[in-house]
Amino acid sequence: MTHMTKAPQHPVREGFAAGTSIAAAIVLMTVGVLSIFEGVSAVAQDDMFVVGPSYVYQFDTTSWGWIHIVLGALLVVAALGLMTGATWARVVAICVAALSIIGNFMWLPYYPAWSILVIALNVVAIWAIATWKPEAA
Repeated sequence: MTHMTKAPQHPVREGFAAGTSIAAAIVLMTVGVLSIFEGVSAVAQDDMFVVGPSYVYQFDTTSWGWIHIVLGALLVVAALGLMTGATWARVVAICVAALSIIGNFMWLPYYPAWSILVIALNVVAIWAIATWKPEAA
């Protein structure tokens, strides 16, 4: 007679991760909307951003604006999918949040404080989404 043992469940950790995943969806939604606004401001008034002369990832601020608009829109779509509980949304949210981390790392010379904050929020969101197991909740 074979006996399959089930992996030990950690209800406190799972509950925390599930609650954090909902919070991650809200954080992603907020970061997405603010990224859209940031992108619009970079497209509309690209002279308000200043960068030092020795920046490796140098694009026109209008290009960066469009990058932020697209990333922001993708973050909003992924957050809406997370809020509905769609399975595809977890993968998309993690991938788009990772792209947002890369984009904001490259945006550091333009807006360092905001970029660091967004990178940290995206890391928390990725952790929450990756550790949440909806089937166990």
